Amino acid sequence: MEYILIFISAIFVNNVVLSQFLGICPFLGVSKKVETALGMGAAVTFVLTIATVVTFLIQKWMLEPLSLVYLQTITFILVIAGLVQMVEIILKKVSPALYQALGVFLPLITTNCCILGVAILVIQKDFDLLTGVVYAFSTAIGFGLALVIFAGLREQMRLVKIPAGMKGTPIALITAGLLAMAFMGFAGVV
Repeated sequence: MEYILIFISAIFVNNVVLSQFLGICPFLGVSKKVETALGMGAAVTFVLTIATVVTFLIQKWMLEPLSLVYLQTITFILVIAGLVQMVEIILKKVSPALYQALGVFLPLITTNCCILGVAILVIQKDFDLLTGVVYAFSTAIGFGLALVIFAGLREQMRLVKIPAGMKGTPIALITAGLLAMAFMGFAGVV
């Protein structure tokens, strides 16, 4: 039951983009088309889940026993960058079709603060490994869901006449705010 609550909470109530404001850059930058939003969501889900496992193990087996916790942020950044590069190389060799499908999204994940933020939150919330992985996977699903919904809304806005002063970023930010308010409605569920 605890995992179900974490799953629902991370996706809807504490959505990493809409309530914690992590990953805003790709949220605004990659949300012009639904298909690119789906690709980014899938790539973030994959990398975030793996990064959480690796950073958790490094924290518990290296940084804490050696009293090097003050190196957590820089270590996690290096691990995430290395993981993204490793995943990119492996995908290029093993599955060229998937590599082509993800395209530019894998390198973009290196600079996504959502990945680092969730890795640090798993440690701060003192989760065990399984709970941390459930939280990371759920958070990534929530990120992808928000990204795809936002991309769908932005695609629909192209069909509507919008005043000249509101076109582009202003209407995108207003839409993101309304989407965040809509997700706040889930707060009473969990």
